Amino acid sequence: MAEVDDSKNSGSHRTSGVAERYAQALFSLAQEQNVTDAVADALQNFAGMIAESADLKRLVQSPVFSAEEQLKAVSALLDKFGFGGITANFIKLVAAKRRLFVLPDMIRAFADLNDQAKGVTRADVTVATPLSSDHSVALEEALRQVSGGKTVKVNVNVDPSIIGGIVVKLGSRMVDASLKTKLNSLRTRMKEVG
Repeated sequence: MAEVDDSKNSGSHRTSGVAERYAQALFSLAQEQNVTDAVADALQNFAGMIAESADLKRLVQSPVFSAEEQLKAVSALLDKFGFGGITANFIKLVAAKRRLFVLPDMIRAFADLNDQAKGVTRADVTVATPLSSDHSVALEEALRQVSGGKTVKVNVNVDPSIIGGIVVKLGSRMVDASLKTKLNSLRTRMKEVG
């Protein structure tokens, strides 16, 4: 694993800078070994484990645990769930360097690098009711055109509280055409008039 110097960062951008440097080092190594997709999948699986386990989340986020304790616990988990190769080595390095609290940001940064290399844009879409397959296809096509012809991977969330309409986050762009937002805006304007 390439050595990552993360001692130069300070201030509010520290964790994002650390995450980006670690992710870039891992991405370069994964590209050299032609395993970027496999590493991306394994990292997403580990991120899912963190999201689903309060104990693992506490281990990752808490400064109370020593580097040795974190490394021992993470190594046992990686072995138990069959993680290996550069992904396991990377997570162990992060634990040894006492940077586990930044691991979720590192995983996101790696996914972003992998998407950029493949020309993929991600879209998060929130709708009030599930989309039909025809609407899903039409939405993906519209987002592909808006993104300049890039491949768009769409993650659809259903949230009845938006009442109707759609909320789309495509890359860094956000479009909120939900009925809830429109009603709130109308309510605010009515209060200003009164």
